[in-house]
Amino acid sequence: MKNLSAKLPRLFRRALVIGGAASAVSLLASCSTLNYYSQAAQGQLELLADARPIDDWLADPATNTSLRHRLETARQIRRFAVQQMGLPDNGSYTNYASLKRKYVLWNVVATPELSLKPLQWCFPVAGCVNYRGYYSKADADAYANELRVQGRDVEVGGVSAYSTLGWFSDPLISTFINYPDAELARLIFHELAHQVTYVPGDSRFNESFASAVEEAGVELWLERFGNPAMREAYERYTVRRKDFLALLLKYRRELERTYASIIPDEDKRIGKARLFLALKDEYQVIKANWGGYAGYDRFFAEPLSNAHLASIATYNDYVPAFRAMLRGEKNFGAFYRKVNALAKLDKDGRQRAINRIDVAPPSGALMVQRTSGGLR
Repeated sequence: MKNLSAKLPRLFRRALVIGGAASAVSLLASCSTLNYYSQAAQGQLELLADARPIDDWLADPATNTSLRHRLETARQIRRFAVQQMGLPDNGSYTNYASLKRKYVLWNVVATPELSLKPLQWCFPVAGCVNYRGYYSKADADAYANELRVQGRDVEVGGVSAYSTLGWFSDPLISTFINYPDAELARLIFHELAHQVTYVPGDSRFNESFASAVEEAGVELWLERFGNPAMREAYERYTVRRKDFLALLLKYRRELERTYASIIPDEDKRIGKARLFLALKDEYQVIKANWGGYAGYDRFFAEPLSNAHLASIATYNDYVPAFRAMLRGEKNFGAFYRKVNALAKLDKDGRQRAINRIDVAPPSGALMVQRTSGGLR
């Protein structure tokens, strides 16, 4: 691969930092844990090795017109993220990798049979999270089956993109490069935000912050580069996403009430089955109201389980508070500094501070100060 030889020393230095920590843990763990870390390291390094600079793709006569357009759009979005949102200006999203699979990896999420509390796995750097990621669908399915044998509810979900938190230069990937422009911008803003602030072991804080940044960023990006058709398409996307989230939260609450009730476990199982059937039926009604849009059908690709709803609130719980913070600061730089101050608190302290934020909706559009050098 062109330029790979220049990358390798840096890549392996970083891999050794992660791998060294992983090896220390693995010495005290099972062979399955060692195998997990091995596939994770191999998958990451293969992804980086497959990535080439955008300029190389644009200079290659074999690159088709559609991909050229998508890469140019992604480059413009990244430039906006750096100049107008103060997001990191590093090697992330300056390269592109074409994969021969639908997703870059698959996450395994699991819960007890009669609980929505997800299992956690703890890793070097990332801390404790509610999933295990696999670069092979077969490996993800194999681990999911092990958990099912233990009586767990399990979901295997495809992932189009993820952040390495600045440890590596995250590439653009074929798994998401063809997203509509505003959705591509949303994804890039979200993943770059993880490089600004990330608290190991606090997914709700991390994902809500990144989601707030993506929302505010897309609003500003559409104001600058959007046209009526793009804005209308993104509005439809946003409405569908909110409708679907509201549907899942509704049934999550119903399941929580069922599991908390003082009834025999067999009655809880009956109630659980009834609620999942109702969820599928109500989804069909909402889908019809969307004009038959089928983008969320893949959520139902496996039999529904607690695992499907376990982390559904993670990306959204603190978003209103973060949006209120950004409105109050009026520029991204000051907002990031305030969020980083929250990140230094312990988890309970962060939660108390966030809960004290007035999240009253604004009376007008988001106003953020602009300068010739971007948002500061």
